[in-house]
Amino acid sequence: MAEAVNNKFSRKKMIIVFIIIILVCATAWFLYSWYMRTYISTDDAYITGRIHIVAPKIAGTVASVHVNDNQYVKAGELLLEIKPEDYEVRMQQASTTLDAEKSMQSEAAHQIELTEKQRTEAKFRVASASANIEIEKANLRKAELDFKRAEKLLKAQAISQEYYDQAKTSYDTACARLRAAEEALNQAIANTEVQSASVKKVTSSLSARSSMVKQKEAMLKEAKLNMSYTKVYSPVEGYVTKKSVEVGDQLRPGQPVMTVVPLEDVWIIANYKETQLTRVKPGQKVRIKVDTYPGYVYEGRVDSIMAGTGSVLSMFPPENATGSFVKVVQRIPVKIVLNNKADAKHPLRAGMSVVPTIIIE
Repeated sequence: MAEAVNNKFSRKKMIIVFIIIILVCATAWFLYSWYMRTYISTDDAYITGRIHIVAPKIAGTVASVHVNDNQYVKAGELLLEIKPEDYEVRMQQASTTLDAEKSMQSEAAHQIELTEKQRTEAKFRVASASANIEIEKANLRKAELDFKRAEKLLKAQAISQEYYDQAKTSYDTACARLRAAEEALNQAIANTEVQSASVKKVTSSLSARSSMVKQKEAMLKEAKLNMSYTKVYSPVEGYVTKKSVEVGDQLRPGQPVMTVVPLEDVWIIANYKETQLTRVKPGQKVRIKVDTYPGYVYEGRVDSIMAGTGSVLSMFPPENATGSFVKVVQRIPVKIVLNNKADAKHPLRAGMSVVPTIIIE
């Protein structure tokens, strides 16, 4: 009897333990599912930032290098110098050529002024000749009247032959003076046309000289710019990396010689699975663990989500139209920014591996 009671109690105990185990497993599964839906994490993430490649804009021989690898530099700090002798000569040549062109431009302007003055004088002579013609025409009309009156009087023997001859001479003289005045007017007009043509010619010459002056000014400006490019400065504040230049090296334009990386302006690129981003949106909080600093947690937020997956934006995107298609879960890059600047004791460097966890509220 006692043995039967003990067996019955043992069965009840086992049932209770089994139920408790089931409840514990169900609770653990619920908590795990809730955590996985609320805290979205990935280890496919890294630190990145703006990497500034330093390259000369001109060709030349390196005269001096003022920085070393991993050296901290400020924005505008001198990094290296290129020998300036060739560019100094070109700048002097451009300056001398510009001065010569300006001198010729000034001479052309003076010639225009002189020609304009001559044309004005020619126009004045035309006006004067025109007025003189009117006077000579009036004199001719008077001489003609006197001559005709003398003819009538001579026929009537009212005047002497001498008086008639004087009237005729005055008439012939008036005719000659009118012809001379007309010739003078024609010459004045011709001279005005010549002076107008000269003005056009020297004006065209001045325009050409002005164009040449602008061209030489541009060449001088270019020479000064090239001269300024013999000194290469840091574009930003940061640390020098990948330095590959030494004194005496021959550089070409655009040749990378070093890189400046600012550590203050960095962010995180996290490649989450597409199935993880159902409820992710910009502005959500993010906790960030960096492999370099175990136990230290950064605070950040989701800044943006890339418009395409990493594979689609790669150099060789997949061609899913082929018959050998296999569905693969894609990863979409998410940009995460830090809420505050990195701790001086825990600086973040480009390329560090991190584990960001997005908190879905």
